[in-house]
Amino acid sequence: MAVIDVHPSVKAIRTTQIGIGISIVLVFLKAITGHLGHSYALIADATETGADVFSSTLLWIGLKIAMKPADPKHPYGHGKAEPIASIVISFCLMGASVWIGWHALELATTPHAMPKRFTLYVLLVVMIIKESMFRYVLKVGKQIDSNAVKADAYHHRSDAITSVAAFIGIVIALVAGKGYEGADDWAALLASGLIFYNAIQLLRPGLEEIMDAAPSAEIVDKIRTLAAEVSDVKLIEKCYVRKMGFDYFVDLHIQLDPELTVAEGHRIAHVVKDKLLASKLSIKDVLIHIEPFELH
Repeated sequence: MAVIDVHPSVKAIRTTQIGIGISIVLVFLKAITGHLGHSYALIADATETGADVFSSTLLWIGLKIAMKPADPKHPYGHGKAEPIASIVISFCLMGASVWIGWHALELATTPHAMPKRFTLYVLLVVMIIKESMFRYVLKVGKQIDSNAVKADAYHHRSDAITSVAAFIGIVIALVAGKGYEGADDWAALLASGLIFYNAIQLLRPGLEEIMDAAPSAEIVDKIRTLAAEVSDVKLIEKCYVRKMGFDYFVDLHIQLDPELTVAEGHRIAHVVKDKLLASKLSIKDVLIHIEPFELH
């Protein structure tokens, strides 16, 4: 049976849909449990998960736009929608962390009821689910080389972090007893700082892609090696690579025998281009400039 090659955008959307579905269920579970169990850390956790749903929906929209083919107004396609989505997700994470931190600090100084023991069991389940989602989504993000999907993965990780913090805070409150009711609020405040830090770390790759930063040296070296394997290519002078969504666009300067005809040089350039397009490096297009080879 033939193996169907699924486009990276399809994998990304499928992963995002699964994450949205799970997160919606957890929002209601956390909010209700936090309200009944007198745990603001758990309510804050629900808020963070709600931010997950919002940002994942934005990612879904961004991926759908990135899938659109090139048109006269966008000759290179719509791939930049993908890093834009990752930037928006990073800002959503920042916003959620500030909101959680502000309200945690407010409630930590306000007397309230002791958290209920049953909230710990809910948090334990949430931690397992969210950490599993983080590992799954991050794996897909690395497979398809998507900063937006990786950012979405860290949204799940930040959710797991808030759950761990809430768990520790509630345990402290229950063990220490009266006077420590706000321990889970302080835990939520600590978690908000960790979430903000992750958001800053995730923002950089998206910004770099928007600015057409060069991909990893490994990708560039592979492209140079493949082009140099064509027998008539004397030297790879320059190799510029930029990422557009899930694909790479390559500008390549190759040196050929100066005695070759224009037609022969054109043929060789097409051999190089076809070889790169046929590789498994997700190369969308190659622009080749021919230079005369000179011995130095």
